[in-house]
Amino acid sequence: MARKKELPLLENIEITGVANEGKAIARVNDMVVFTQFVVPGDIVDLQVTRKKNSYMEGRVVKIHKFSERRAEAFCSHYGICGGCKWQILPYEDQIKAKQEQVYNNLTRIGKVELPEISPILGSEDIIRYRNKLEFTFSNKKWLTYEQVAAGEKFDNMNALGFHIPGMFDKVLDIDKCHLQHEICDQIRDCIKAYAFANDLPFFDLRNKEGFLRTIVVRTASTGEVMLTVVFYHEDKEKREGLLNHLVEQFPQITSLIYVINGKCNDTITDQETFVFKGRDHIFEEMEGLKFKIGPKSFYQTNSKQAYELYKVARNFAQLTGNELVYDLYTGTGTIACFVAKMAKQVIGIEYVPEAIEDAKVNAENNHINNTLFYAGDMKNILTKEFVAQHGRPDVIITDPPRDGMHPDVVDVILDAEPKRIVYVSCNPATQARDLNLLDCKYKVTKVQPVDMFPHTHHVENVVALELKEQ
Repeated sequence: MARKKELPLLENIEITGVANEGKAIARVNDMVVFTQFVVPGDIVDLQVTRKKNSYMEGRVVKIHKFSERRAEAFCSHYGICGGCKWQILPYEDQIKAKQEQVYNNLTRIGKVELPEISPILGSEDIIRYRNKLEFTFSNKKWLTYEQVAAGEKFDNMNALGFHIPGMFDKVLDIDKCHLQHEICDQIRDCIKAYAFANDLPFFDLRNKEGFLRTIVVRTASTGEVMLTVVFYHEDKEKREGLLNHLVEQFPQITSLIYVINGKCNDTITDQETFVFKGRDHIFEEMEGLKFKIGPKSFYQTNSKQAYELYKVARNFAQLTGNELVYDLYTGTGTIACFVAKMAKQVIGIEYVPEAIEDAKVNAENNHINNTLFYAGDMKNILTKEFVAQHGRPDVIITDPPRDGMHPDVVDVILDAEPKRIVYVSCNPATQARDLNLLDCKYKVTKVQPVDMFPHTHHVENVVALELKEQ
């Protein structure tokens, strides 16, 4: 058997920049080295973990000198948890890097003529800005390198927390998370303490056995709280014992829901939900509009910054009240309802049927009567026949998932020739690809990045396009 080649230790290496996916970069002998949890200016030793012809990946094993631009990590889980990788990068440097990310993607991938890109809209709240978090139960918690090296032994290996990146069966036990309102920590810790005291089995992610599987906590800007507890199998006595304990401890919970999910994956979109206490939904509010949020609903996870994002999209649409608007990937109809009062009619299309039902309810609850909603795969719903039946749109607003738009959808848009397109994206790389496809008929007139997720590399970007003169 061939002996595996030992990978080198790189000593006294200066970190020179930041890269995609929250990584940091250094250069060694004209080769790029990717690593994590350091910032430009740090001097480190890197243990190479992967070596290719054009790049290497490495793990920091020692920091000789801290950068003057380094911020102090505010979370005790930093460096282990996969989230908030940029918390040691000052916020002004984070948004600068995101601005550059948008520029690089649009120029290198899009290869289209661009106006000056507007300065990124930073988030007013940089901690506790999320309205939704999901935590996983595991009976085999993740141990740090230090714990393994020290040979620490644990009587209790149960964990309730986040998956370690790239490891489906490893979960880091979370003591405190700074992403959501403090009640999220309180609910999680209460559930964990009750489970320990009453010997409720945590889920075995590899062998698929146990009782407690996941929890999802939603906190709305209206002050309402939704908790969804997912069990692997039904045990009425144990289930009701936990849920009744939560009712007693947290009168703030306005929607307590449970799910019995005995299938292989964690998703509950195809599972029945049961209300144990309160309503089957909570409400978000934006500019006087109320949006119904159910346990399966998608809603932007930074409520306050979502308002800023939608204002940009509405402004870019330049509506006068006479336009037919298509809102593609409408979700629960938030953008559709948000722009409806300034349009003649808005037609929303979304893949998830439950989301479309919520969209209809949202329009009705807000006394909006100029919207239509359709559920189905975008490329199957948005066809030339659909446009012929419902009318050619004056404006299209599109907010696709990270993969961007299907080529068939782009073709229908090009054929429909709306005067303006507003493209909202959570992935500037796929957005840039689609802009290149649209370039044959459209020019980019405005670009506005928006930071929805401080301390991460993720960035939203809104682009306005106008039909070129023929």
